[in-house]
Amino acid sequence: MDNALPDIRAPYAITGGQIFDGTQFQTGQALLVREGKIEARIQQGALPADIALVDASGAFVVPGFVDLQVNGGGGVLLNNDTSLGAIRRICAAHARFGTTALLPTLITDRPDILPEALQAGCEALKAQVPGYLGLHLEGPHLSLARKGTHDPALIRRMTEEDLAFLLDQAGQFGYALTTIAPESVTTAQVRALSEAGYVVSLGHTDERFETFRDYVAAGASIVTHLFNAMSQLTNREPGLVGAGLFLPELSCGLIADGFHVDPACMTLALRAKRGPGRIFLVTDSMSTIGVDDESFELNGRMVYRRNGRLTLADGTLAGADIDMLACLRFVTEKLGVPLPEALNMASLHPAEAIGAASKGALLPGKDADFLFLTPKLELTATWIGGRCVYEAKRS
Repeated sequence: MDNALPDIRAPYAITGGQIFDGTQFQTGQALLVREGKIEARIQQGALPADIALVDASGAFVVPGFVDLQVNGGGGVLLNNDTSLGAIRRICAAHARFGTTALLPTLITDRPDILPEALQAGCEALKAQVPGYLGLHLEGPHLSLARKGTHDPALIRRMTEEDLAFLLDQAGQFGYALTTIAPESVTTAQVRALSEAGYVVSLGHTDERFETFRDYVAAGASIVTHLFNAMSQLTNREPGLVGAGLFLPELSCGLIADGFHVDPACMTLALRAKRGPGRIFLVTDSMSTIGVDDESFELNGRMVYRRNGRLTLADGTLAGADIDMLACLRFVTEKLGVPLPEALNMASLHPAEAIGAASKGALLPGKDADFLFLTPKLELTATWIGGRCVYEAKRS
């Protein structure tokens, strides 16, 4: 990449790279960017003579990653620091690994923490923090039977007061994704949330398959971290795993770190799933991304980092120690997913799952969020809104 970066207020063109168009890589094309948006993809020979150029020779130019489940990064956990500064730090940490849009995720916590997190989200939206997309509220309205790392003392049913508060906040902090369990939230409450603009995800539940049909009819459209903390697929009861794979309306997040889900199960899920809902990658990452911390505190309990895993003292997995670029490499190298489909799993499919129409593809009118990757899938630059926010040091 040229050292002299363009003035993002003026049009410029990304040239020399292979541009991923959502299906295949195109050569000989340029990406025309104006005021933070993609204006066009055109043949390099048709560029105006006076336009500024950014040389991406030798690189894949691909859509920036979209991560819908990010608990933390850069040494910060949203549950521990519900501030605008924390959101900035989380977004910046993940930009170094190719994520250009993310949902900072608040897991089950004390009732007073939620308003603080929503206020920080409002401030991040107003400040146009690069990479901030909205918030994912994972809990506290979950099932004790499938609590995972969530503190059981803080899990509770959704009250009418809880619902009224969420409805009052709708639309103020960006995209809103909420993970709920049928054991703690009614179909009427799901319908109200969905109609108010929340994307409702099913997770941390031990309910039966037929129950999930009702919740999908009420507006639920995502499954949170497929296979983990949910009723499993068995011969006579498909559970939430079966619902996620069988019901076409549901999209499914997948943690591709090799610890949360066996690679054989991942491959079977990818073969089984039919659209329009798709399987997309999430990191479920914690504060360890981008730092060397060996432990951190969550809800008064210590989480330990060992050999690529994050666990409580009893061995329960507590989020993931992986970034989206590493997830991309995992599914291509370990699962044999073709790179074009893997890229869509990391960008287009999650964007579609929450209706983020401006994200996930390098098409005219979309946000100019893109990456430069080497053929070995090494990140050399991250661009958000037409601005280069990270450039790898040259050796």
